[in-house]
Amino acid sequence: MKKNPAILFDFGNVLVRWDMHNIFDAHFPSPAAVDAFLKEIRFLEWNALMDGGLPFSEGVARASAQYPQYAHLFRLWDERWLETVREPIEGSVAIVRRLKRAGHPLYILSNVSHEKFPQAQQAHPFLALFDEIFMSSRLGVNKPDPQAYRLALQGMERPADEVVFIDDALPNVEAARGLGIASVHFQSPRQLEDELKQMGVL
Repeated sequence: MKKNPAILFDFGNVLVRWDMHNIFDAHFPSPAAVDAFLKEIRFLEWNALMDGGLPFSEGVARASAQYPQYAHLFRLWDERWLETVREPIEGSVAIVRRLKRAGHPLYILSNVSHEKFPQAQQAHPFLALFDEIFMSSRLGVNKPDPQAYRLALQGMERPADEVVFIDDALPNVEAARGLGIASVHFQSPRQLEDELKQMGVL
């Protein structure tokens, strides 16, 4: 590990808890019914379009045309997106602060829409600790596409061996490792702390 590597974090479920059920649960009889709805509309594929840069207004219009019975729920996703961004994961935020004090450059690479992320920045002041936030919708490509990492490396002006990447999604971690980026598959703040210590970062 090179001295003083840059640390590149994922956002949802690494730094804050992210849960789409926060919006939809009140509109269905059970969490299982929500899951069935999400599967029916191929939610992850649909949401990835906005993460990739499709305007929310267009994404809502497309989904509403395909599933008119759920049009009101697509509008809710647009209007109440911030409710999916829950409380900070305090142990992770504490690690961010330690890394900042130690002089590590800090970045975020997240599959997220630039239309919505400013709401999260306003709600969570600790995000000001990061030197730059790479949003997939600005990059024009989502993780785990290798191009997302290449563009982040360019933005950080760092080679792959001077970066540590942290993400809770294993496919994203494996993609980063495939480019030579040392990566941690996040499971908990304690596990993250242990792995960063093993790397000599903390």
